[in-house]
Amino acid sequence: MPESSRGCVARLSEAMGDNAREYQDVNIQIFGKSKCFDTKKAERYFKERRVKYQRIDLVSFGMSRGEFTSVKQAVGLQNMIDESAQGAEILAYLAYDADKEEKLFENPDLIKTPVVRNGKKATVGYCPEIWKQWE
Repeated sequence: MPESSRGCVARLSEAMGDNAREYQDVNIQIFGKSKCFDTKKAERYFKERRVKYQRIDLVSFGMSRGEFTSVKQAVGLQNMIDESAQGAEILAYLAYDADKEEKLFENPDLIKTPVVRNGKKATVGYCPEIWKQWE
């Protein structure tokens, strides 16, 4: 953790007492594809900063309905679509967002990666400028 961040955590700990411990730990989840270069860069970003994270293979395990909904609310449905993925063109022909959402949920390989979640916050793609604000 950078020196300036340690100072902030210490001040927060003094102000909040024992409850501050929960604010120090971030709960990062990285949903990615095994051959995705940006997913590997995201993992390296958090490793270098010694931030613990959980990696989930999006194609093998997908997302729960709650995780999917949380990401959709944070970034928007259209931003979740990987237009370069094989089969993504079918989403352009679906008239309703509900249909697109269901197709995307059923086919997680159509989701742009990495999807990085921190509680209710989420990003899609490589976004270190936003992750820096989470630390």
